[in-house]
Amino acid sequence: MADISTKSSIHRSDNVLKVVIYIVSIIFSIMTLFPFFLMFINATRSSSEIQQMAVSFISKHPIQNLIKNWNVFNGKDFHPFTGFVNSFIISTGSTILNVYFSALTAYAIQAYEWKLRDGFNAMIMAIMMIPGTITTIGFYQAVYKIGLTNKLFMLIIPAIAAPMTVFFMRQYLQASLSMEIVQSARIDGAGEFRIFNQIVVPLMKPAIATQAIFGYVASWNQLFMPLILLTKKQKYTLPIMVSLLNGDIYRTEFGSIYLGLSITVLPLIVVYAFLSRYIVEGVALGGVKS
Repeated sequence: MADISTKSSIHRSDNVLKVVIYIVSIIFSIMTLFPFFLMFINATRSSSEIQQMAVSFISKHPIQNLIKNWNVFNGKDFHPFTGFVNSFIISTGSTILNVYFSALTAYAIQAYEWKLRDGFNAMIMAIMMIPGTITTIGFYQAVYKIGLTNKLFMLIIPAIAAPMTVFFMRQYLQASLSMEIVQSARIDGAGEFRIFNQIVVPLMKPAIATQAIFGYVASWNQLFMPLILLTKKQKYTLPIMVSLLNGDIYRTEFGSIYLGLSITVLPLIVVYAFLSRYIVEGVALGGVKS
């Protein structure tokens, strides 16, 4: 009887713990989603409504206000669709270069024995400690002197050098890459790039998906570098356009600003929805060393 009562009390305590965990998870989920919900609601409200009450769960005339906010956004001297396309080109191109060449670099460090491997790895670790803003002035001066301002590819090519992504990819390979598979492929006559593209890349899919999410979000939200490199309005990205929605000194269209932010966030939600199932697996395996 004592064993039965003990098991029953343990079972009850486990149920209580699960309930507490669920409640805490729900609270944190609501806290995370609330700013997005508020942003989408404010996109359907007028500026006067937002100024009178910043936090509201309903809009009096959502369709009318949404159309008005869109007309304000679309009535500027830049076109939102052009900004969307520019942001998509930059984010997609930089993300592809980021994850592919970082995975290739991590594979070269992990799979090959060469004299300067440890020194090269230490250099990557050292570069990670340098703030990106330090190199901004030098990069802008170099781009300006060679006449490549207002070129979208100048915001894409630097993504090839991503020390943080290389470090993460190598940590993942240390836990998941079996050199026996690589040696077997070499014996069968496969070339190094074929081994990497057909064996290593599929093996690294969780890590690639995880870093693709981070890289795409960072590139899409980037404001400072595009703002100083892109001066032509037809080259503006969405974050630049949203930053210019402050109106004049007498009136700020808050509704159109929230609408612009909502349009900016939607592609990130779509990317995360497609790749999120890999993120937990990628982070867990990337941080484990076999």
